[in-house]
Amino acid sequence: QVRLVESGGGLVQAGGSLRLSCVAFGLAFSTYPMGWFRQAPGKEREFVAAINWSDSSTSYVDSVKGRFTISRVNAKNTVYLQMNSLRPEDTAVYYCGPLSGGRSPLGYWGQGTQVTVSS
Repeated sequence: QVRLVESGGGLVQAGGSLRLSCVAFGLAFSTYPMGWFRQAPGKEREFVAAINWSDSSTSYVDSVKGRFTISRVNAKNTVYLQMNSLRPEDTAVYYCGPLSGGRSPLGYWGQGTQVTVSS
């Protein structure tokens, strides 16, 4: 049974930083590309960042390029999202999940972690 546990969210002022973590259980973690997604109130879940299985290739939605960095440690079954220069529009619940390819999620989700950026 696949289980994902996100953590690291919180309340931060605009311009601040947060580091999100996601630990995966019941998944052959090192064989899957992983992604971060977010969902703001009243909006659909959107792609934020992806990393391939070997940490050699990453991609980002345009709105976070240059501010967010995705990384992974396969030995710890963990994927990270370092978020710098946060903006109020980054406020959302953030989720991680394995990808089937490109930016398409497999459909496994954790409980998410809330990120709130105040202006």
